[in-house]
Amino acid sequence: MRKRWGRNAVISMIVSSLMLAGCSSDGGSKKEATPEGAENVVHTTGFPIVDQPVELKMFTRIAPVNGPFKEMPVFQDYEKLSNVKVEFIEAPTDGFQEKKNLLFASNELPDALFRSGLSPLEAVRYGSAGQLIPLEGLIDEYAPNLKKLMEEYPEIRAGITTPEGHIYAVPGIVTLGAARTDKKWINQMWLEKLNLEVPETTDELYEVLLAFRDGDPNGNGKQDEIPMTARVGLAIVAAMSGSFGLDTQLGYNINIDNDKVSIWMGSDKNKEMLMYLNKLYKEKLLDPEIFSHTEAQYLAKQGSGNAGFFFDQTNNNFLSIQDQYTGIAPPAGPNGDRMQSQALPIARDFGAFAITSINKYPEVTMRWIDYFYSDEGSTLLRFGREGEHYELKDGIPYYTEDFLKDITNQAKITPYAGGGAPHIISEQVASFINPPQVQEAQQQLDPFMPKVRYAAPMFDEQTAQQVNILRNDIDKYYEEQSTKFIVGALSFDKWGEFQSTLQKMKIGELEKLYQDAYDKMEK
Repeated sequence: MRKRWGRNAVISMIVSSLMLAGCSSDGGSKKEATPEGAENVVHTTGFPIVDQPVELKMFTRIAPVNGPFKEMPVFQDYEKLSNVKVEFIEAPTDGFQEKKNLLFASNELPDALFRSGLSPLEAVRYGSAGQLIPLEGLIDEYAPNLKKLMEEYPEIRAGITTPEGHIYAVPGIVTLGAARTDKKWINQMWLEKLNLEVPETTDELYEVLLAFRDGDPNGNGKQDEIPMTARVGLAIVAAMSGSFGLDTQLGYNINIDNDKVSIWMGSDKNKEMLMYLNKLYKEKLLDPEIFSHTEAQYLAKQGSGNAGFFFDQTNNNFLSIQDQYTGIAPPAGPNGDRMQSQALPIARDFGAFAITSINKYPEVTMRWIDYFYSDEGSTLLRFGREGEHYELKDGIPYYTEDFLKDITNQAKITPYAGGGAPHIISEQVASFINPPQVQEAQQQLDPFMPKVRYAAPMFDEQTAQQVNILRNDIDKYYEEQSTKFIVGALSFDKWGEFQSTLQKMKIGELEKLYQDAYDKMEK
């Protein structure tokens, strides 16, 4: 692999003494904060951010589980600390995309978008149109926490920078590997009952699944066990692809080998994987409802204790029977491949925060959001108030037992519940989503995780539209045909026709667009 982005990762020192709201404002250097040149100043370090209060309006997505943002202690306390008052314009998850589109179409913009879920194409489109402002200069001067992360993990900057060199939106950043991939959970109680070892290969997994099907491990005298299940659709392909040497780089079905981009959908390795999954499905080792059940039904299967092998990031859905399961390493495939390819990039949630062109205080806004890319700010965002909502144990925040008596409390105090909030998830702040059992499961995957996970490229708008047109047809065709291959509705004798159709759909042209984007990222 070429030296990434032509420079080594630099660990910079961050000067950010995070004091209480009453701390002196003299500790930070000062910059003019108002466009009119008035006396209010923005402090590049320390708190408050400004001496005189500043008000900002931010458009945000509010998840069904959340309470009003204005009632969340994170924003109440941070207003006192920063001297920045934020009025949130809340849009429910259902219909959020339409409301976001309307904001830009009508040009009735807020000052910023928080938890905005901007796509790369939206960021480029609205940035090129002048509705979003470039952030790279503001990051260099007013976002020491974010800048440090981008220096430590250069793939972050590469994944959010346009071909013209601009950054129009910043992501949610996840340095914790356990929060970027599903674990492989197997029913250890069934293994022990049937005197089986943890499977190390796909052939051994097949034998274990046969035993789960036929050995009555739940002891009810019925053949009602679910040997293996996964989320609806082709999630099973993502979960098993690494055992067949198939990676998911650049946000797509892509391998990168010696700097060569290869879309593997028509490859022999993919055929081998689909044949394996067809074998499992045909022999009722793979859940027959895998292409029809709902998310709620899948989660219920996890909690039932009647599933032998499945995939999920955490153990939240089977906590009451967690001792029944253990996490395992990816099984080695027929050619010795053993990757955990189902892993998201460190810049996990693209487009989580952006600043619009009507914002009169972009420096203040950048300093405001940067706090949440520090462990201190992320602790406030995720855990609320020390003593009231969480306590520190060996320097790590944990929700108090009283607070956890009603788990719905969590979504009322933090906007991270519901996903997509702009902040950092590190080991420091992951006690709730990364309990010991999940940590142990992740340790099984760590040796097989990718050294670098490249995010989806930032194409220019014309290229992005070209990619979308090609992918709309190719992805739909791949999903339809792969489903048929797995369930046996399409014979593998038709594989040559499948490959030929992909070529006619210009998969080679799509591959070249990704290759060009990768080459630009690597310069």
